[in-house]
Amino acid sequence: MSAGSNAPTIIKRKKVIAGGGHHGGAWKVAYADFVTAMMAFFMLMWLLNATTEQQRKGIADYFSPTIPINRVSGGGSGAFGGDNIFTEETLAQSGTGVSQPTLGMNPVQSEEEAAAEAAQVAALRDIEAMLMGQGGESMLSDQALRHIITRLTDEGLVIEIYDLPDVTLFVDDTVVPNPVTAEIAAIMARLFAAVRNDVAIEGHLRAKSLLEVDNPVWELSTGRAAQMRLMLQSGGLDPMRIVRQSGAGDREPVVRDATAPRNNRIEVILLRSDI
Repeated sequence: MSAGSNAPTIIKRKKVIAGGGHHGGAWKVAYADFVTAMMAFFMLMWLLNATTEQQRKGIADYFSPTIPINRVSGGGSGAFGGDNIFTEETLAQSGTGVSQPTLGMNPVQSEEEAAAEAAQVAALRDIEAMLMGQGGESMLSDQALRHIITRLTDEGLVIEIYDLPDVTLFVDDTVVPNPVTAEIAAIMARLFAAVRNDVAIEGHLRAKSLLEVDNPVWELSTGRAAQMRLMLQSGGLDPMRIVRQSGAGDREPVVRDATAPRNNRIEVILLRSDI
């Protein structure tokens, strides 16, 4: 270019960047999410290893979405509220009206009836506790306690006295009681004197081979029930309180093996007063 030219002079400057420069903080967020996910994963693995099946089900139920729905339409203005003819204050016939079902309780009853019902159940439980030594020493020997289980039903307090493989209630296939049976009967008669409930007695037997010609299960089960009645009366129980005596033969086994000695038993039922 000549010295006298009027063309502009262009100066090109090259920008030099040292290092990689700043690319923003998005990678930090992604890394934090990754660490959080890994922590949650390891916590999940630890929980699966450290909890029981029941606890895991409880945790799963906690996170399961639930929607409250009434099985029977209500009578109120709210979405889920209000009373209807099926509530426990009225008929409770649908099975949804009773909030907490109670053993033998009538869903429609006055406060006085409910109090009397509760008192009766409490009295039966007291008899059960004294017989079995719950919370204290039993009136029965340890050997006698091995033959007894109890349960409270709508009918009353059922005291089940049964054979053990090494000790039977009666001598062979007779109605002659062994000493342990007499001991149990005497103690029951004493305990029953504390209440006024009626008493029912049922005899049961184990099944035997069909090849046995002489198998008088009905007579024997009825005879053993009668023997228990006589022993209770000898112990001081009012005969008028015994309202039922029956023998079920071998028709009502309590274990799957109908021939098991466990099915040889006497059931003495302290009946509820409303039965």
